[in-house]
Amino acid sequence: MNLRIGIVGLPNVGKSTLFNALLKRQQALVANYPFATIEPNVGIVEVPDERLESLAKISNSGKIVPATVEFVDIAGLVAGAATGAGLGNKFLTHIREVDVILQVLRDFEDSEIVKEGSVNPESDYKVIETELVLKDLETVGKCLESKDTKAKGKEKKKAIVEKLFVGLNNGIPARELLITEEDKELARDLFLLTAKKEIKVLNVAESDPRLHELMGDMLYISAKVESELSSLDEADAKAYMAELGIKESGLDMLIKRAYETLGLISFLTTGEMESRAWTTTRGAKAPHAAGVIHTDFEKKFIKAKICDYDKFVEAAGWKMAADKGWVRFEGKEYEMKDGDVVEFMIGS
Repeated sequence: MNLRIGIVGLPNVGKSTLFNALLKRQQALVANYPFATIEPNVGIVEVPDERLESLAKISNSGKIVPATVEFVDIAGLVAGAATGAGLGNKFLTHIREVDVILQVLRDFEDSEIVKEGSVNPESDYKVIETELVLKDLETVGKCLESKDTKAKGKEKKKAIVEKLFVGLNNGIPARELLITEEDKELARDLFLLTAKKEIKVLNVAESDPRLHELMGDMLYISAKVESELSSLDEADAKAYMAELGIKESGLDMLIKRAYETLGLISFLTTGEMESRAWTTTRGAKAPHAAGVIHTDFEKKFIKAKICDYDKFVEAAGWKMAADKGWVRFEGKEYEMKDGDVVEFMIGS
């Protein structure tokens, strides 16, 4: 499954700098003026997973294939975007296409960078959230007036739309209004922006004592530091992080946070051809996970041969793991765990 993270925020808060650092190449245009980004820049980033190297050594794999995350650098929003201010309508449409919203908020001073519309993290967040709420309110209002919503047999749909209309009018995002799975399903075809889960990133100075901390729902990252790290080789990057007193890059932290936010896990496959990480949802049954590899595998699933990653590495492969009794054969009701090393048994 492909995970898409949309990077949003006011102009000149560090979105494109962070995006470039995450991709470790200058793919987005970084410019000191509003709306430097018009079309969304898109890049695929590998999910760091040290387990794959160990598996590849054990299996003598020809290649390593990590899971990937797609980052979308969406142009800066401004107050009034919901009614078309700036290039608002176009940008808001791009947000509909992502799985999770990464809100970048500025909390550093730099006299050389135009602070277009940005005041402080709290007010900046309210500006963005307000524009998303207003756009959703427009969507819900149209739905409320549609013949389909008013049709006989659509009472539950109408009730949830009315609930959304009242809540959004009071500034409450859809994610706080859609409580049950039934509510979420009834509202799914509205594609509401504020129904999406979000990650908040505070872009701080490299000297900020909160650097690379997760406090509450806020992740503290310096886009400048990430940019500098992206230009270094692995050894120098590790030395620089040690100097800063941080143990992992912002990329690692962001992806872990995204996985946690969306309830995702990675399961692993290994062999002579490749060692690979696959992404699925926490609690997914084995047939569904098999379907991530190939859609036919879900339909033709028989059973799964599974070993915990740590046990697999300790045993140095399937044979010794089986001899030690660490290999299990699981059926259709088995819930996949993060780090499961698996071979799926598929029928013809």
